[in-house]
Amino acid sequence: MNLAPVLRQEDEYSNLRATIDRLDPDGFPELAWIHRASKRIKSKRKRLGIFSGSFNPLTVAHVKMIEDSQAQFGLEEILLCLAKSNVDKSVFGFSLADRLLMLKIYAVQRDDFSVAACSHGRFVDKLSAIKTTYPPRTSFHFITGIDTLIRLFDSKYYTDMHAELKSLFDQCDFITANREEYSADTIRRFLSTPEVGRYACNIKVIELPTDYAAISSTDIREQLERGAPVENLVPSAIFDYIKSTRASSSNEN
Repeated sequence: MNLAPVLRQEDEYSNLRATIDRLDPDGFPELAWIHRASKRIKSKRKRLGIFSGSFNPLTVAHVKMIEDSQAQFGLEEILLCLAKSNVDKSVFGFSLADRLLMLKIYAVQRDDFSVAACSHGRFVDKLSAIKTTYPPRTSFHFITGIDTLIRLFDSKYYTDMHAELKSLFDQCDFITANREEYSADTIRRFLSTPEVGRYACNIKVIELPTDYAAISSTDIREQLERGAPVENLVPSAIFDYIKSTRASSSNEN
């Protein structure tokens, strides 16, 4: 695929920045579409996989999580969702507009991938925005790493944690994957705790191979800062984007 025509086109980059600026984290939850899959869900009773992350940048581990979730749970469309207001992470590394461009560059290679930006960071708010754009009785499945799932059960994010979690799990399921520091067995023990166990029937576990579980976006950014190779850690389209934009920035300097 020739990426040169789409890499960091300034008009598109500016349009994405304007789109992000229009999203109001203090208003009603809202979704801004960046790319719609040609085979997006258009009828009732289909299964949507929602991967909501920082994507700073998208990694091959993210892709592995998505592909395994699709294979095991029959997800008919994948929505890559980037929140303007992230509950836990400030904006650092790649800009939000860069991240959306990278997601779009990756998604256009697939006929079942969509990309959107969301005004809000909490899962219940993201789901509220997403539900308005899909047919009735769509089945919603969030794909997350276990570290994100653990944060979902932190009471500091709620006024009434179990009332809000019940509302969330009544509307969707979660598919969670191990990370280097959390094995699949550790996840299962976490799901058996009293606080979490009441929702365990709505949480499915997939087990990534060790080499994938060890990959993190943070490590990739650190390797980029050191000039270390990252082409085996991100999809090829993402690597081409990073290489192109970094070369452009060097030339400008």
